[in-house]
Amino acid sequence: MIIDPIELTQDLVRAESVTPDAGKALDIVERELTSLGATAERLIFSADGTPSVDNLFARIGTGEPHLAFAGHVDVVPTGPIASWTHEPFSADIKDGFLYGRGATDMKSGVACFLAATAKFLSQTEEFPGSISFVITGDEEGPAINGTEKLISWMVERGHRPDHCIVGEPASAEMVGDRIRVGRRGSISGSLTVTGKQGHTAYPERARSAVHDLSRIIAGITQIPIDNGAPNFSASNIEFTRITTSNTATNVIPGDAEASFNIRFNPSQSRDSLFALLSERASKAAPGATFDIKLDERFAAPFIALDEAFLELVDGTLTGVTGNKPERSTGGGTSDARFIAPHCPTVEIGLCAKTMHEIDERVPIADLSRLTGLYLAFLEAYFGQTPDVR
Repeated sequence: MIIDPIELTQDLVRAESVTPDAGKALDIVERELTSLGATAERLIFSADGTPSVDNLFARIGTGEPHLAFAGHVDVVPTGPIASWTHEPFSADIKDGFLYGRGATDMKSGVACFLAATAKFLSQTEEFPGSISFVITGDEEGPAINGTEKLISWMVERGHRPDHCIVGEPASAEMVGDRIRVGRRGSISGSLTVTGKQGHTAYPERARSAVHDLSRIIAGITQIPIDNGAPNFSASNIEFTRITTSNTATNVIPGDAEASFNIRFNPSQSRDSLFALLSERASKAAPGATFDIKLDERFAAPFIALDEAFLELVDGTLTGVTGNKPERSTGGGTSDARFIAPHCPTVEIGLCAKTMHEIDERVPIADLSRLTGLYLAFLEAYFGQTPDVR
């Protein structure tokens, strides 16, 4: 069976699937996988205070080694539809580009790996292993009822992969020029300052929470958190919102709050970051009353350390593109963070230039390139000796 990655990407884009309503897109993926002989299961996970999410697990073969492909078919909202030059779910093709929400992130990646798998199976009478698909509808949302629970379900039922490819857009300027071998951690939090409200004409009788907050923010951000870690850049904090309940122009505010997000490398932990923020806040605004809270739920940093696997990826991509890919741990978070604790995981995909944008689009030629790259990797992976796998 042959699968056209362009046509399949169009089908998936046309299946509106804004998080968490990805069922229509999952139906298409399940149909294609079943036609390839996969055993598929749909799994709906739920949690209090979050929407239930439809997920898909499918496996072709039962042997070892077991290579997993992970991805998502949910997408972010379109934004103002009137601003699009092509309807966001039309999957129009014009001037060599396929337009639509999810065209880059990442329905195309799912389509390309499916197309590569179909081609691989058509030219291989029997291969020594199995390929599984871990497809969620919750990557762009809370990410609570998706891949994290799906991979745990797999491990509990004996489907732990040996290695995993995540199809997120990881390339920079051309397909295959960069792979994500890990990601920084991400944690959000809040900084609340309590002062003493008063009249702006009598500052000696008040203590401005806004002034203390500004001093603390400056004290926290003026010095780098650290100098980086092996394979990782320096940790960084960004303050994203500042608020106060005061609405008058002649009142010194007695409360102020700031939200922030920290992207951190493996030299840091939740506890070390809390200690660092607390120490810097105390030094920056002596005598201020403040409270720092860090979210209980956060993404820990990770990196793939299976050098034989990474060299196989490097060699395959170099053979296809002519250039050795950059190994990166930059960018935001992805569902790879949930899979990495269970097996070596890397991200290989399209360029990320228009993801989440108005007029999100992907070059048609890149779909063929990515499909060829995935096919070459399948051939290399299942052609290796057991000690490499």
